[in-house]
Amino acid sequence: MNRMETTKWICYAIGYVFVTAGIMKLVNADFKGVFFGLGLPFPEQTLFLVAIVELACGMLIIGRMYMKIAVPPLLLIMLGALYFSKLPILWTEGLLSFAMGARLDIVMIILLLLLWQNVRRAKIIT
Repeated sequence: MNRMETTKWICYAIGYVFVTAGIMKLVNADFKGVFFGLGLPFPEQTLFLVAIVELACGMLIIGRMYMKIAVPPLLLIMLGALYFSKLPILWTEGLLSFAMGARLDIVMIILLLLLWQNVRRAKIIT
């Protein structure tokens, strides 16, 4: 499998995760409670903003369009998810629980960084 084919599948995987997460945040009322529990300012508006960004950027990545614009907000969201929702697990429940809870976040950060590196180097659709 060549690099472009691999990049295409990475785009599909990343896009799938973010599109489904964005949709779930918009339709599942349970997420409001999660965002209120994080202590974020304006939790309902933050939830809506995160959902729309995940949905829009995920769709752009699936289409391999404007990836220089789509990847950084998703990286920021993933780092925020680690900081606000997973790091407290490390302090309260320990390393193993943190590692289990943060596994998707860490994998997505790695895939986003690989995609970002590939976009910058290969100059694929930007």
